[in-house]
Amino acid sequence: MMAVSAALVKMVPMDPPTVSVCLPARDEAETVGTIVERIAPLAVVDEVVVVDDGSTDATARLAAAAGATVVPSGGTGKGAALWTAVQAAKGDLLVFCDADLVGFDPAFVERLVAPLLGDERIGFVKGRYERVGEGGRVTELVARPLIELLFPHLSVFDQPLAGEFAARRDVLEHVAFADGYGIDLGLLIDVVARIGLDRAVQVDLGVKRHRNRPLAELGVQAREVLRAALARA
Repeated sequence: MMAVSAALVKMVPMDPPTVSVCLPARDEAETVGTIVERIAPLAVVDEVVVVDDGSTDATARLAAAAGATVVPSGGTGKGAALWTAVQAAKGDLLVFCDADLVGFDPAFVERLVAPLLGDERIGFVKGRYERVGEGGRVTELVARPLIELLFPHLSVFDQPLAGEFAARRDVLEHVAFADGYGIDLGLLIDVVARIGLDRAVQVDLGVKRHRNRPLAELGVQAREVLRAALARA
């Protein structure tokens, strides 16, 4: 872990870009504090921003106690929370991670930001990972078929709905943010259309563990992913 941090610090120029890690969160009191605590000490990170998307539990309090800057979302849903993060964060490079991850590995952040620090041409980095348990149902049943039929050039990305990604600020400020759960696929489509596939890369994050969502909630997610894709087709 420390070796990765040292390598990143060495590869950054004298005046490195600043890095903000952003976590959209709604009722994630069980995990958000631990995630913030593991991210905040990283040498490459300048700030951690948690966007509270209308939580009814202790998400905001625990995130602040762990060292994050907590801001309320400017709307409802994940898309609004991510756009709020872009506006609230101060960094030149923005790293996004889900707030419901179990056993969070802070190396996720380092691996996501490394291509942006190492190559000025890279504008967007998407995480790929192996899942533990029965996850990825919306990805397999909705996102992959949509990509195969409508956006086949994006099939190189193994996890199109991954909430773990990083980008340069100017890249995110010039694309539309889809509503709700359509944001991850919508961003991937829009960013690649804007900057080109050669400036977007994916990195291996290893294994990802998070709490599985109930089927009823996945139905909402699937509809919003479908809506975002069709709107861009």
